[in-house]
Amino acid sequence: MQDVVREFLQLTGFSNLTLGNVIMIGVGCILIYLAISREYEPLLLLPIGFGAILTNIPLAGLMEEGGLLYSFYLGVKYGIFPPLIFLGVGALTDFGPLLANPKTFLLGAAAQFGIFGTLLGALYLGFDLQEASSIGIIGGADGPTAIYLTSKLAPHLLGPVAVAAYSYMALVPIIQPPIMRALTTKRERSIEMVQLRPVSKRTKIIFPIAITIVTALLLPSATPLIGMLMIGNLFRESGVVNRLWKASENELTNLVTIFLGLSVGATMTASQFLTMGTIKIIILGLLAFCFGTATGVLFGKLMCSLTKGQVNPLIGAAGVSAVPMAARVVQKVGLKENPKNYLLMHAMGPNVAGVIGSAIAAGVLLSLVG
Repeated sequence: MQDVVREFLQLTGFSNLTLGNVIMIGVGCILIYLAISREYEPLLLLPIGFGAILTNIPLAGLMEEGGLLYSFYLGVKYGIFPPLIFLGVGALTDFGPLLANPKTFLLGAAAQFGIFGTLLGALYLGFDLQEASSIGIIGGADGPTAIYLTSKLAPHLLGPVAVAAYSYMALVPIIQPPIMRALTTKRERSIEMVQLRPVSKRTKIIFPIAITIVTALLLPSATPLIGMLMIGNLFRESGVVNRLWKASENELTNLVTIFLGLSVGATMTASQFLTMGTIKIIILGLLAFCFGTATGVLFGKLMCSLTKGQVNPLIGAAGVSAVPMAARVVQKVGLKENPKNYLLMHAMGPNVAGVIGSAIAAGVLLSLVG
């Protein structure tokens, strides 16, 4: 009887549990706590945290070939889930503010400098070019893009990069305001912008088609992300496929979010996550996000000067593609300085431009590094 009990205990996860497993299960619990208690990107951090717990259960074999989480992970490995998330983002996004004020596209582009600045920093710290590119993309504050690029260039870094990207996206209301106030004056923050002009339905329909054709021909490697983003938006603006539009922004996005979160969490094994490299990635991710915010605001100041005070430089901070949170932060900071300062729709221009910009940046990196 004792032999049977001993043999049974040897087959349990408890007898094969390592310190690394315990730590990573704790990390998964922390992510779940942040998702539920603090509401930090709960749609992703909750399944990521639970995936981290599942993948660190000894003998479960969930990430072995044929295992449940391994099957989910194939959607990340083969670049399926992130573009499908972009399809949902496109269906949810109104490009009207960007089309009403096209010069705000430059603010979205300026915020992407955080990606390339951090890439250089990662190279300096000893990461190779593919790893540095994956770390740098965190500066775009776009989780699906970060996951897509990392799965192509440095899949062993997928867990740390995804956790850093989504954590800092959740911390936008904390990280951005001090940077915005430090780089602008009270007078600049109080600038009121004129109401945006209306955009015709024809323009909104032509835009996703034109952007897809031009971007795909210029950067074929960016086509999966840009193409899915724009067809989702075309579903929205065409007015003739409401069923596809609603499915894209609701059912499809929700299902893919579950699979994507669990898949990313499944990569967070103790051997790959508990390294000095992870600490470096977390620090570099923060610097990337701060640098992207700063370059957006500084370019906003330049645009403010060139237009003789017609542009509030705060909207440059929305150039990072944390949609729509970054735009809401701009609105909040602007209202504190001027109760009549309604910047939300103006900030949505660079905000959605940042989504396009981060996808293009990923395409550039894939073309040059992949």
